[in-house]
Amino acid sequence: MQHHKTLLYLCITISVINLFAILFYSRVSGGSRSVTAASYEGFPEEWQQTVDVAVPAEISFAGEAVPLRRRDVQEALRRELIVNTYLHSHSIQIMKHAPRIFARIEPLLKEHGIPDDFKYLAVIESNLNPLAVSPSGATGIWQFMPETAKEFGLEIDSEVDERFNIEKATVAAAGYLKKSYERFGSWTTAAAAYNAGGNMVQKQMEIQKEEKYYDLLLGEETERYLFRILAMKQILTHPRLYNFDTPEAYPVEKIEIVEVSGPVNDLADFAQKQGISYKTLKRFNPWLRKPKLRNASHKTYHILIPAEKEYYR
Repeated sequence: MQHHKTLLYLCITISVINLFAILFYSRVSGGSRSVTAASYEGFPEEWQQTVDVAVPAEISFAGEAVPLRRRDVQEALRRELIVNTYLHSHSIQIMKHAPRIFARIEPLLKEHGIPDDFKYLAVIESNLNPLAVSPSGATGIWQFMPETAKEFGLEIDSEVDERFNIEKATVAAAGYLKKSYERFGSWTTAAAAYNAGGNMVQKQMEIQKEEKYYDLLLGEETERYLFRILAMKQILTHPRLYNFDTPEAYPVEKIEIVEVSGPVNDLADFAQKQGISYKTLKRFNPWLRKPKLRNASHKTYHILIPAEKEYYR
């Protein structure tokens, strides 16, 4: 009798296991429905979360419409929106820095005829960090390599590296972008050329017999480049749409300009005379690379000094 009961319990147990196995397989097999909000019906609202993001119905870059009707374009933008939405600490830091840096570069872009959207190119190049240096040696918020920087008028030597000068580097970037626009007739392609180089983009156009950025097969970094710009534009413009409580931005720093047309033998002494520390002097002028400025050619430099010195002592 006991033996029969044991067999009965065993059969019931196996049947239950098989039933659960069948139900589980039906959920994960190719024929199962995808996990959407409907999958969470009946659960508390706070459980009904998704890693997906809102993709705008339309978006433009530098006045040029992005063809979001295309599946590949929409998916590429969605990818970058997801990446930057869920890298919260990264995106929040950019949000805090952006107003301070934008206040310095927006007027220069406008002055030189460059669309305002290119400030988001600086975002993805350097995270708006004026001290950014890439493993390949690209430097500053616009990430100039030495040869290109010199081509567009930036001074680089043992004492001065104007790639770290936000204003001068912005003017140089404007020159590069304007030249690319004149070559390709498209701001979108000019942005791609900033990443890959104009000659590389031109070569691929000729090989592939295509002219539009969205029709070109490029390296992964360049293929993602424009969509990373668009993603940061969308997130910084509509932060709450991507679940960001807009953080308190760092204040725009008021500055005074001191012109120097000769040598400065000791920048620490110079800083003391301006009522600031050497550390603060370098904060506002990271392009000064040594503790002195020989300036044998008597070039005129603009050295930035904080107008509100009390905040730095």
